[in-house]
Amino acid sequence: MEELTLLIPAKNENESLPQVLRELEIYELQIIIILEKTDLKTIESIKEFNCKIIYQENKGYGNALIQGIKNAQTEFFCIFNADGSFNPKELKVMYQLINRNSADFVFASRYMESAGSEDDTIVTYVGNKIFTLIGNLFFSLNISDILYTFVMGITKKAQTLNLMEKHFGFCVELPIKAKKSNLSMLTSPSNERKRIAGKKKVNEFRDGFNILISMIKLFFK
Repeated sequence: MEELTLLIPAKNENESLPQVLRELEIYELQIIIILEKTDLKTIESIKEFNCKIIYQENKGYGNALIQGIKNAQTEFFCIFNADGSFNPKELKVMYQLINRNSADFVFASRYMESAGSEDDTIVTYVGNKIFTLIGNLFFSLNISDILYTFVMGITKKAQTLNLMEKHFGFCVELPIKAKKSNLSMLTSPSNERKRIAGKKKVNEFRDGFNILISMIKLFFK
């Protein structure tokens, strides 16, 4: 997978990120870590690893990923969590899927057959189902897990989408703009693991509201 770059937003993940990077050492791929300059603990925790660090120019999960996509130089990129919840073994499956089917994007899903999650809560499950339904009804996405941002894609295609959502609205902006651009999308089953350490950065109600606003804006554009 030499033509694959993992984009890892890693704000305050000094406890989990080193373990994630150790697990990734057996794979031949590129890694870009996106951090704030002030996150000295996380920066110090990964100084022994062979990865590129990009410092965020602006705050927000979406901003981190947009900056990562702009800096990726390999044919493919993949958004990858710093908390240990994504299993790197699934990268090969997604990589084969995107190559064999000449797809533009592969979206991993916890809600397909043989998939699941050890980290979902009732609130996040119900919220995800609602947003996924909205995405499928109003944007014809045909994906089953819209808020699970374990996504692999063709770098140049993503760079043309004019992605702008600076926070968690990015989760819905990427598939919606890909669909509007007539890019092809596939899904792949994923088993989400419990995060290694620290707290989730998602505030279910605040971020859910922002995601809804993002979908409304995208509907009328």
